[in-house]
Amino acid sequence: MIRAVVFDVGECLVDETREYGTWADWLGVPRHTFAAMFGAVIAQGRDYREVFEEFRPGFDLYEQRQARADVGRPEHFDESDLYSDVRPALAALREAGLWLGIAGNQTVRAGGILRGLFAEDVDLIGTSDDWGASKPDPEFFVRVAAVVPFAPEEILYVGDRVDNDLRPAVAAGMPTALVRRGPWATIQWRTEEAVELPTFRIDSLTELPQLIGKFNAGER
Repeated sequence: MIRAVVFDVGECLVDETREYGTWADWLGVPRHTFAAMFGAVIAQGRDYREVFEEFRPGFDLYEQRQARADVGRPEHFDESDLYSDVRPALAALREAGLWLGIAGNQTVRAGGILRGLFAEDVDLIGTSDDWGASKPDPEFFVRVAAVVPFAPEEILYVGDRVDNDLRPAVAAGMPTALVRRGPWATIQWRTEEAVELPTFRIDSLTELPQLIGKFNAGER
């Protein structure tokens, strides 16, 4: 049975359109040009951070995050950046009695923002900076399993990426859900792994309560 649901952050709960737009602005690059290069890098199976180096060789993302903060332009997201299905889905899953968590590759600052948004809605909020391990490192999912009070096979991990989310979560023994939105899921959706790896393929998080209910009832 699935007893817990743990969500990725970017392009799962949070629409990152605005944030990546601000990075294009920071680099002095037209937003549509940045977006086109972003998609090309993902389609080539490269690390998304290489996008920045295409425009500024030697770019250090952590250093530049701090530089933005130093001039009053830090990374930021708020309620308006959440996908519209997030609040209804969390409420329905909670009503169904499921343990809920949020865990993704995020900075300490982003973790603070998440706690401000979701502290009353979930049982756990963890970030890669908190844990010293980033997806797809298997250690990240070891940390997830260590803090969720259920066995890995009872923890559904929900994400938008085959490479960072599904592949390592399945290797850790967890069922998974792939949500089709954002650049990664859109590009990867028809690949063999995107079809075969996830327990569920969804267009909206609000599909999860019914799918989990059927799964737990043995309707596969």
